[in-house]
Amino acid sequence: MMIAKYVQKLEAYTPGEQPKLKSVVKLNTNENPYPPSPRCAQVLKNFDLDKLRRYPDPVFAELREALAKLNGTKAENIFVGNGSDEILSVAARAFVEDDEKIGSLDPSYSLYKTLADIRNVPWVGIDTAEAEKPKMELRDKKVSLFLWTNPNAPTGVFAPEKKIKAFAKAFSGVVIVDEAYADFAKENSMALAVKRGNRNVIVMRTFSKSYSLAGLRVGYCVGPKDLIDAMYKVKDSYNVDAVAQAIALAAVKDQKWMLRNVARVVKERAKLTKELQNRGWDVMPSESNFLFARPPKGNAKEIFENLKSKNVFVRYFPSSPKTSDRIRITVGTCDEMKALLAAIDF
Repeated sequence: MMIAKYVQKLEAYTPGEQPKLKSVVKLNTNENPYPPSPRCAQVLKNFDLDKLRRYPDPVFAELREALAKLNGTKAENIFVGNGSDEILSVAARAFVEDDEKIGSLDPSYSLYKTLADIRNVPWVGIDTAEAEKPKMELRDKKVSLFLWTNPNAPTGVFAPEKKIKAFAKAFSGVVIVDEAYADFAKENSMALAVKRGNRNVIVMRTFSKSYSLAGLRVGYCVGPKDLIDAMYKVKDSYNVDAVAQAIALAAVKDQKWMLRNVARVVKERAKLTKELQNRGWDVMPSESNFLFARPPKGNAKEIFENLKSKNVFVRYFPSSPKTSDRIRITVGTCDEMKALLAAIDF
């Protein structure tokens, strides 16, 4: 058989639908509704094409220095990946033996389970309330890598730093705190990766959400030097191209633009939460750029399909009873939120 047995059985990750029509309200993949910094456009306009003849910097020196300054750490403590998804894949190779397991919250980012399947190791899902207990039994389950999205996806719920710290202290493996949505939250856990003493904590960020660069595919993580060094050992030779490095650097240097966009999203998030609650929806408290909400009649599938028929795209997760009664709605512009509500009311 030419295809590996575990690949034959593999249930591939299903990304959010990317509709071809332009006249849609796209609220299904947590993209930022506002454009990236104009400095990114300037990079593209002035990019020296001669640089494309040569391989890009394999260790992203300039970008790492900027990220180190931003996060109050050293460049040696930063790894850059082709999107945060690649960072997860690298971590699965660097920190998981063939007879060990990968764990995460459940529900959470569905790629985590797929990642374990691709690595051909078991996945262990832990309820959020269980994970926040002082003592965990993960050590007995041979979980060597735990992925904790914070704020969580698809729920948007935030876990305080002290709870993650307590979990990491009791856990013998590596904890990656996936902070894809951290810029939309009131707090974050970056201090766990920056301060000495947290030997097993890596905090991961992406340019896809707050920086409005989902199409670029750049992410990074911060952690202890020995863990970061291990990741560099197993990464692809030139995993982030020269154009992506240059645009990401420009975005990092324009924090004012990014924070302005974040503030606009947070404002619309509060307005949409109130509007849905006024219509009888149960909306989980969100610290992200999306809402996870249950319709008054619990008919999430019906609402999802009805909205899609009106070219309003949201996300529905029918595969688990923990998620099948809700839809996930990306926070868009004021006009997009009005269109969503009009479609719901019609």
